[in-house]
Amino acid sequence: MKLNSKELKIFLEEKYDKYNRLDFIETDPISIPHLFTKKEDIEIAGFLAATIAWGQRVTIINNANKMMRLMDNSPHEFILSAGKKEISRFDDFVHRTFNGVDATFFMASLKNIYKKHGGLEQAFSPAASGTKNEVLLHSITHFREIFFSIPHPARTGKHVSNPSENSSAKRLCMYLRWMVRSDKRGVDFGIWKNKNLDASHLMCPLDVHSGNVARKLGLLKRTQNDWKAVEELSANLRKLDATDPVKYDFALFGLGAFEKF
Repeated sequence: MKLNSKELKIFLEEKYDKYNRLDFIETDPISIPHLFTKKEDIEIAGFLAATIAWGQRVTIINNANKMMRLMDNSPHEFILSAGKKEISRFDDFVHRTFNGVDATFFMASLKNIYKKHGGLEQAFSPAASGTKNEVLLHSITHFREIFFSIPHPARTGKHVSNPSENSSAKRLCMYLRWMVRSDKRGVDFGIWKNKNLDASHLMCPLDVHSGNVARKLGLLKRTQNDWKAVEELSANLRKLDATDPVKYDFALFGLGAFEKF
């Protein structure tokens, strides 16, 4: 599909407007943090839902809801106060390759983050500045260092992506979109207000749907869905909107998942 930059922007703006709506929340993992109103509950529920956001969407949402029930539908309170008996509820939890061992460590690490590191927003605060493409890489790298700063099972490392090793970090990019973006549409939360990490720094979540659509529209040439591709795509989206490039994630995903573009 050959469009000049003006036509492309108009096309993507139309699709962004179509898919950035509350109507689509029900079938999306973002529905999980939307169950809550307290900031800490939203960010913890969002992080856990994003962590298991691969596979069939119905299964993702069902298992994320199960996680919330295991936490008595009070994620923040559970993280802070749950003892070994309560944590053991997760022993049999399974979502694809994410199992009870992983879930148990996640509970311990989140407790450490909220008690010793100021919570998830602070843990994701970039440790260094840089170009627009570098800030989020610093943010995720900083978070991973804190997240795995306590003893952890080797197997669990794979469940927190590392863009420094060229992972696309799709789920973390998606999660950060949820927390940082704010456009008064009511879909993304925009509850994180760190001046060093705003919407202009976000990187587009890259999956099969968004990648295929981006390539058809000429926004992405790289064939692998890795961090280099995320950088290329996000840089091209910034040419269309420098302050809010990942709003087009709604358009790219919607075109791929719902319109089979």
